[in-house]
Amino acid sequence: MKALLVGLGSAGFSWYKRLRDKGLLAAVVETDASMKEKMGDDHFPFYTSLAEALEKEQLDFVVNVTSPMAHTVVNNAAFDKKLPVLCEKPISFDYEESIVVVERAVKENIPFMIAENYRRHAAIRKLKQLLDAGAIGRISTMDIVFYRYHHVERKYTVSLLDDIGVHHFDMIRYLTGVEGKSVYSDMYNPISGWDEEGAIINTSALIEMENGIKVSYNGSISSRGKQTPWHGDWRIEGTEGTIQYENQVIHLIKDGVEEQISDYSGVDTSDTLAEFLASLQEKRDSETSGTDYLKSQTLVHYAKLSSAEGRKLEIKYPN
Repeated sequence: MKALLVGLGSAGFSWYKRLRDKGLLAAVVETDASMKEKMGDDHFPFYTSLAEALEKEQLDFVVNVTSPMAHTVVNNAAFDKKLPVLCEKPISFDYEESIVVVERAVKENIPFMIAENYRRHAAIRKLKQLLDAGAIGRISTMDIVFYRYHHVERKYTVSLLDDIGVHHFDMIRYLTGVEGKSVYSDMYNPISGWDEEGAIINTSALIEMENGIKVSYNGSISSRGKQTPWHGDWRIEGTEGTIQYENQVIHLIKDGVEEQISDYSGVDTSDTLAEFLASLQEKRDSETSGTDYLKSQTLVHYAKLSSAEGRKLEIKYPN
């Protein structure tokens, strides 16, 4: 299996090293020719033209690590060649455009996966295992807090839900095993934030999931206090106990007894690349296929609409 890596920025270079070290890299595309210096003495073909690379190289799949604004152009170019794509999130910042991209992949039966990595961490897999096994009975509520100071420069405006919160919304879906029914949210820039057009720094959201599960989410990327992990801190209440996931440690509280869970044996700890390759080999949908990821993006989309309209909204999913 050989991959074409498109994009050699900070995230792209991490993918470059991963693909190179696993013997999966065929060639690199990066419009900024100066980026080639990152490759050092490596002699992989380097292109500034995606069309030229797709024409000249013998490829099995494409890894799309370009800026979000370029994702759709790259994805469609790969689809034109019937090549499977592993794409960094988001599919597109434009929700309707994301739907069209996923529809094309499904219609043409082209494997398309989004590199949604938070749910693949060992502790999260173990947390899912505990919940599915009924460790706290039936899930009742989830309370999630996320506080970081994350003012970074990108080629696009960084906003909480688009850039980080979508991971948390994906984790909500993954851990509950059900979809969102409605959302009421307030998205805003606090006084302690920064003045950047289009930036949405803080979000508070109440989400009703199927099966009556209620979720509260409070997040900020302008917090100067104690920082939570990137996963956030979670309190999951059930009919028979509680799980607190704090500082990436699982605490199971049942019948007044607290147990710290640190044994992650028996969980699937493969990363997004391994899952993508396995899905290709096994001819199945990947766990975070474009179709599945679109449901997480739908939660984000309706949270934005709810905040803009100032009311609770029913969530409607694409067909």
